[in-house]
Amino acid sequence: MFNPSRDEVRRFFTDTWRKQRAGEILTPLEAIAADWIVEHPEYHEELADEAAASSAEYSPESGRTNPYLHLSMHLAISEQLSIDQPPGIRAAHERLVARLGSTHEAHHAIMDCLGETIWEAQRNNAPLDTDAYLARIERRASRD
Repeated sequence: MFNPSRDEVRRFFTDTWRKQRAGEILTPLEAIAADWIVEHPEYHEELADEAAASSAEYSPESGRTNPYLHLSMHLAISEQLSIDQPPGIRAAHERLVARLGSTHEAHHAIMDCLGETIWEAQRNNAPLDTDAYLARIERRASRD
């Protein structure tokens, strides 16, 4: 899933949630996704409605969080941590966990940094600045 379509991403998460609830065998990636879905009960009903998943809209004006984007960011951060890429993210994450008291909250702090980094790259029509991304995470990890 290097460049999945919107529908493929949504199908991945709805299929994963269906398989999790049915007790079916999950792939390693699905198992990680399922763990994050479990952490977000506010998305369970939406993820269970496979038919509505393809047509749901999450514009800023709607005031609704896009569960597929949110869970995708959790997956991306999980992968970054697993391979320590960018180098140092794992150590910064551990400091965030210690400071915030929760892996989930640490992920959300990193998610804010990732979102800001993506926004900046899009605004400047430039590649992601991984140094700036890590610096943002480091600042979050070192706050009092």
